[in-house]
Amino acid sequence: MSRVNVLQVIGELELGGAESRIMDITRRLDPERCHYDFMVFNPKRQHYDDEAEALGCRIFRIQPRFKLYNWTAYRKALELFFEEHPEIDIVQGHMTSSAVIYLKAARKKGIKCTIAHARSAGTDPGLKGLITRFMRLGLADCADELFACSAEAAVSVFGNAAYKAGRVKIIPNALELDKFAGENVSTAKVEELRENCGLKDAYVVGHVGRFHYAKNHEFLLEVFKEIKKEKKNAKLLLVGGGEREAFIRQTVSELGLNEAVIFTGMQSDTAPYYQLMDVLVFPSRYEGLPGTVVEAQAAGVPCVISDTITKEVAVTGLVKVLSLSEGAKLWADKAVEMTRDTVGDNSDNIRILKEKGFDVGAQTEMLMDMYEKMVNKK
Repeated sequence: MSRVNVLQVIGELELGGAESRIMDITRRLDPERCHYDFMVFNPKRQHYDDEAEALGCRIFRIQPRFKLYNWTAYRKALELFFEEHPEIDIVQGHMTSSAVIYLKAARKKGIKCTIAHARSAGTDPGLKGLITRFMRLGLADCADELFACSAEAAVSVFGNAAYKAGRVKIIPNALELDKFAGENVSTAKVEELRENCGLKDAYVVGHVGRFHYAKNHEFLLEVFKEIKKEKKNAKLLLVGGGEREAFIRQTVSELGLNEAVIFTGMQSDTAPYYQLMDVLVFPSRYEGLPGTVVEAQAAGVPCVISDTITKEVAVTGLVKVLSLSEGAKLWADKAVEMTRDTVGDNSDNIRILKEKGFDVGAQTEMLMDMYEKMVNKK
């Protein structure tokens, strides 16, 4: 059987959730069976570019980036690309906002199989969200296969009819679970971070995620302010970066919490940061399936999360689900109640996560089997 060539269509190869999950799989592909290339729409080099190229992946930078007004130019650029690359067997699209265009272009130019992959269960507020929802109309009929990281993401992106008809394959966002286990994390690195972040003898409330509307950092700060009334030594550890970071920094200042909130910026290795946390608070407005909550469970960190987050992520006893409407005080009380006493053996939780499909090694094997069957079917 010849190797299957899969083109992953994603906005960029920056240090983000979807990008990290795709790279986790890319590292484990059997090069005799399957190969990934990437189509991105950012002209600048990004975090994962060097590693992807070292693994033999090609990175195709397509211009123009899609704007509603340049629909025709965007479509023509994609049609020309697919015409020039008949070696591509499968196109897997993670950018669902413009997938109706690039997947149709791939089909038109003879690509054997197209996949639309839903990774989000919501949209931004305002005009941007309206446009995204409009662009997704009919997406379920523009792809040969439909993937989603959760049932909520499937319904949000492809519609309830496609999901109820059994057309969507649910593929959780898997990761390398064992690397988050405490015994596999450098104690020296953890202690170095504890010192550098000023967390010695602190009660640490953690959050890992980009500064984006979906993550609801405003409510997180309200919860932390309530926690601090009970835990005077509490510190809030914010791991991530993003477009709303400046706004959140300003809010922290207005709340008088500058000395208690640590901004670490984007981190390529988050495993040591979880070992600093007493509890993770994750009050997102919506999610596809947050890798952060999976990582935290693998690390043995108790989590308090919102009921607007996909239910598939709450698979161990470490997770408490609350409604955002229940208020910051109740969230704070539950967070303190959930606090872990010690960092001990977490093998049972990792086993459960693997059984639920969150292990990237097993998922990579499954995907390679699926790709081969798709191409052979054609």
